[in-house]
Amino acid sequence: MTTLTVSGRVAQVLSSYVTDVFGVMGNGNVYFLDAAEQLGLRFSAVRHEGAAIAAADAYYRTSGRLAAGTTTYGPGFTNALTAIAEAVQAQIPVVLVTGDAPSSGARPQDVDQAAIAAGLGAATFTVTRDAAGSITRQAVEYALTKRTAVVIAIPYDLAALEADEEELPAPLAPTVIDDVDGGLGQVARLLAGAKRPLILAGRGAHLAGAGPELRELADRLGALTAGTALALNLLNGEGYLGVAGGFGTDTAAGLMGEADVVLVAGASLSPFTLRFGHLLGPDSTVIQIDTALQPTHPRVDAFVSADVKSAASRLLGMLDGGASGTAWRAEARKRLAEGPGHAAGSAETPDGRLDPRALASALDAVLPERRTVVQDGGHFLGWAPMYWNIPRPQDLVMVGTAFQSIGLGLASAVGAARAVEDGRTLVLASGDGGFLMGLSDLESLIGAARSAIVVIYNDAAYGAEIHQYASKGLTDKPMLIPEVDFSGVARALGAESAIIRSLSDLSALQDWIDAGAKGTFVADCRITSSVRAPWMSEWMAASRAAKAALAG
Repeated sequence: MTTLTVSGRVAQVLSSYVTDVFGVMGNGNVYFLDAAEQLGLRFSAVRHEGAAIAAADAYYRTSGRLAAGTTTYGPGFTNALTAIAEAVQAQIPVVLVTGDAPSSGARPQDVDQAAIAAGLGAATFTVTRDAAGSITRQAVEYALTKRTAVVIAIPYDLAALEADEEELPAPLAPTVIDDVDGGLGQVARLLAGAKRPLILAGRGAHLAGAGPELRELADRLGALTAGTALALNLLNGEGYLGVAGGFGTDTAAGLMGEADVVLVAGASLSPFTLRFGHLLGPDSTVIQIDTALQPTHPRVDAFVSADVKSAASRLLGMLDGGASGTAWRAEARKRLAEGPGHAAGSAETPDGRLDPRALASALDAVLPERRTVVQDGGHFLGWAPMYWNIPRPQDLVMVGTAFQSIGLGLASAVGAARAVEDGRTLVLASGDGGFLMGLSDLESLIGAARSAIVVIYNDAAYGAEIHQYASKGLTDKPMLIPEVDFSGVARALGAESAIIRSLSDLSALQDWIDAGAKGTFVADCRITSSVRAPWMSEWMAASRAAKAALAG
């Protein structure tokens, strides 16, 4: 019988859940990585430990499959904290395998990693010699069930010791929360009586695979449909209004505000989705179906704790045929056709740099149709969901929005590139500030990606702060970034690249795509900071209103 080390047992159990591991090698995880390679797990090296978790996070968002990140103990672990916090707050299941202090006691250089992780909301599972496998399985099942990040800690003195034999329990069966009998009858009656129904889908509906049922339900009711940014185009079809919130058009938002009954399916109703309280009309009846145990927003009038796909299927069986909202859809079509869409942008700007709106539209025409978009955080983050064709929810990976961070984009692109298997081109949208923060992992992306395009919205500044604070008269000196030649950096690391100062310069990107789009292309796009994104204006207005209310 082949003996396994404690690290080997951890890798063995993980191999029944994951195929991909991302990380940086160090003293605390070297034995785990050796075992993972022997088991055939694919290891993608990244250059910063935070990228290990961010890549595994994006891998899950893109594919729906679990991945693992791995770091050494101490500084390797602490370097991963921002990415762990993002995964926890975004409710993404991810596993970090890390070294830890010896079981005999902490050394002078050790920190209390479990306490640090707990402060971020992540549970730590410390393996032992006699239960390394069962503890690993418990950790993975916890991550999948709770939809969160977990830490599997391997004490330094146990990593290379022989693990005891174990009788491992079978994996847990998934639990589906389903309170259908407790509330769907009322929901069906409310929907049947609606004159202007709206179905708003969120990421929970996408993850449940509820798109077909919700689209059929909308057709049965004659309902308009919309999605959060994380459920973009899930309900695309007759009556689809686009994204709810600051990335949507004012015309679409106006129609959503006139709905008399709103079915919220698998969406939490964040302030951004609700346009800070202004999206839905004050007299609308709001129904929420979600796997949460209770409503996630005070606007919810009727709540059903259930799997969205199952609930939508049962609702179809409860409702008679014939749409009551046919006139509602016809009115929506007319108003959407006549109303203004997103601003086209200008050919001229005060500083002579590119208008990001015009650039986004031009990029949409150039980028390959089969695309998966990863988006870092920053002022630019609305341009892709507003102006680019992103046909499926899993083709838009928005990182940093849950924790309000920047700098995770390059690392996330590595994970998404490994997850893309159907010939799609990976497109990363980043700002110059976030790109500099994660720059070491441009090399990781170049090594991992079959086909990747990096679009840098380079305004030589931290754009969000320029609009929020420099506009108030605060000094902009800390907000400015010396203009970096990202194109030169990219070429030095092995990518093809071009500086984009005019829309005609996109011909270099077009030529690369026409030649087969192999490898990585970095488009260093020099944009103006004079254009404020609509979602930012909305956010700033909401902040002013909140401060005025406190002062009053």
